[in-house]
Amino acid sequence: MNVLKANRMEAFSDGVLAIIITIMVLEFKVPEGHDWNSLVDLVPKFLSYAVSFVYVGIYWNNHHHLLHTVHSLNGKLMWLNLLLLFSLSLVPFSTAWIGESSFSSTPTALYGIVLLLAAFSYRLLQHEILKQHSSDSDFVVAMGRDFKGKISLLLYLIAIVVAYLNSWVSCFFYVLVAAIWFVPDQRIERVLRNRSS
Repeated sequence: MNVLKANRMEAFSDGVLAIIITIMVLEFKVPEGHDWNSLVDLVPKFLSYAVSFVYVGIYWNNHHHLLHTVHSLNGKLMWLNLLLLFSLSLVPFSTAWIGESSFSSTPTALYGIVLLLAAFSYRLLQHEILKQHSSDSDFVVAMGRDFKGKISLLLYLIAIVVAYLNSWVSCFFYVLVAAIWFVPDQRIERVLRNRSS
């Protein structure tokens, strides 16, 4: 692997993710009042920010591990990485809208569409990296059938539809997926640990 090139792509990605988090936190406006009640109106914005922060953190963590399995960097891999970053760059907008609307149906559905796009983009990137490894390699075997990845896509689809029935139930699905992925992908960590030992 050309470590220098892979490191540049990882550093660029880290910078984009840091900017995404910065943009999200800048959506908070200082309330006009000066007591605790003044913060009540910010609760929906804070909740949407907190969930989105966790999501960006999850992607940052798993993306970091995934890039350490790259053998060779090529144009397709770089474009798929950019597709993932594009998807994640939409998170601040959907986060702001869902918080501003106090979790109304359409903003909640759009939030799910953005998360679905990000998850699908990540799967495409992961698939391209998997193709660089032999079918019996430790990495490919460790990744297995990717149950968490598949169930996440399904839960996002359900959440998008449910948003028009009950946006809070929809949000429950978003939190559920975040909880599933909260612990970094142990499959990749195990492979990297075995290689270094």
